[in-house]
Amino acid sequence: MPPFDLAGRVLVIGEVAQAHDGSLGFAHAFIDAIADAGADAVKFQTHIAAAESRPGEPWRVPFSYEDDSRYDYWRRMEFTEEQWAGLKRHADERGLHFLSSPFSLEAAELLDRLEMPAWKIASGEVSNTALLQRAAASGRPVLLSSGMSPWSELDEAVRVVREAGSAELAVLQCTSAYPTEPEQVGLNVLAELRERYGCPAGLSDHSGTIFPSLAAVTLGAQLVEVHVTLSREMFGPDVPVSLTPAELRQLVDGTRYLERALAAPVAKDAVAADLEEMRGLFTKSVVARRDLPAGTTLSADDLTLKKPGGGLGPDRLETLVGRRLRAPLAADENVTEEHV
Repeated sequence: MPPFDLAGRVLVIGEVAQAHDGSLGFAHAFIDAIADAGADAVKFQTHIAAAESRPGEPWRVPFSYEDDSRYDYWRRMEFTEEQWAGLKRHADERGLHFLSSPFSLEAAELLDRLEMPAWKIASGEVSNTALLQRAAASGRPVLLSSGMSPWSELDEAVRVVREAGSAELAVLQCTSAYPTEPEQVGLNVLAELRERYGCPAGLSDHSGTIFPSLAAVTLGAQLVEVHVTLSREMFGPDVPVSLTPAELRQLVDGTRYLERALAAPVAKDAVAADLEEMRGLFTKSVVARRDLPAGTTLSADDLTLKKPGGGLGPDRLETLVGRRLRAPLAADENVTEEHV
């Protein structure tokens, strides 16, 4: 597995979040699906209900058939440290970087013991100074989502992370709308993030399509993160904003294609020279429309354009009108300078 490198190829991250619905088996299945799709990393969320939430936390979307409260839902999403370690081992074996967003200091301590290659800070935790400091103090890269933050809050988060000692930082444009409409994606923010913070920028997308991420790659994003569902028929609030494994494969393939294209600037004149032989097959020459005897004063009706090229080009057609033929021309014969 290559090192976690924010300056290398574009990192494609498959986000599981709570799509496993508390099933360890499903969590492992997601790792295999994301690896099979060719992504670089799998990302989870590590929730410890008692450390991050109060029993009265309201639902964002009241979707659960088995949890009386959101707090109960977070409890059902918990895995033990041993189970998290097993998920990381599985990801390592499949050549995926294992990432998980902590939602409490206790979760951060657990994940730090797993030695993740980088920290992903969720949009709702950007103002959590203690969590930012804990993550950055490890010296590992920090990936900041910005889905709900104004510039002032993001400025402060970047300052905290850098002062706390993070070796590398990336900031992801993100809109916490589910699904994100085209007008909400904010592709224009990528350039501003790079300029404002002097660091790699990325996109964390909730559109449920591959389009914003591919556009972000063309605009210089160093990492793209998308939610993944094993099927559109799966249960959970994130399914409408997720990609299927087949769509994730399209995103990965598209990203690698665009990387190659962006890394190879084209010189138009050099390409034209290389395709000169092909040009002769696709372009046209000025030819006689019918048999024309010597001495004919050429009119527009006497001439036409036909393939292949190689003779006088279309740009010469008007200049030949009114000139006199020195030698006869057969129908479909190329007109040359020697004929007029």
